[in-house]
Amino acid sequence: MTTRVVALLRGINVNGITIAMSDLRDTFQAIGLTNVRTVLASGNVLFDTDQTDAAALKARIEHALRETFGYEAWIVLVDTGTLAGVVRGFPFDAEREGWHSYLLFGSDQAVLDELAALSPGLDPAVETVEAGAGVLYWQVLRSVGIASAFSRVTGRARYRSSTTTRNLRTLNKLLAAPPAG
Repeated sequence: MTTRVVALLRGINVNGITIAMSDLRDTFQAIGLTNVRTVLASGNVLFDTDQTDAAALKARIEHALRETFGYEAWIVLVDTGTLAGVVRGFPFDAEREGWHSYLLFGSDQAVLDELAALSPGLDPAVETVEAGAGVLYWQVLRSVGIASAFSRVTGRARYRSSTTTRNLRTLNKLLAAPPAG
């Protein structure tokens, strides 16, 4: 059975790691993934696979990225059905004026639990975090953004290998993207 999957890459096209989306697509195709499509230039790759071992698939993709582009690659994989469910489950007002709406994805539930435990200490006038299934929902004042308390913690090196954040608009674009033609 073929599954449509999204690879959410962390840290490309920022901090000196520049990867052309056509090269990224070619790398995924070279390891046997099909219907590969990139969305935006921030490390979002849709593809089809019949591989059911998510950990092995993650390792295979990260290895290919390291070998091809020479950087320490970290990704989070999520199938599009699960992605649609977590997007639908966004618990805050996604259209709230002056606020950004994000989902933080993680490949390690213990890390997500650790980060979720920060929620009670956050200033709700600035940002709010709520745990979901394999994600943390996060809404932050646009004027504060990456200077927020939660953002500063999630940016620490200890979380880089297992988390990545996407805004809700990007996730909706991923879900609306047709298969590669």
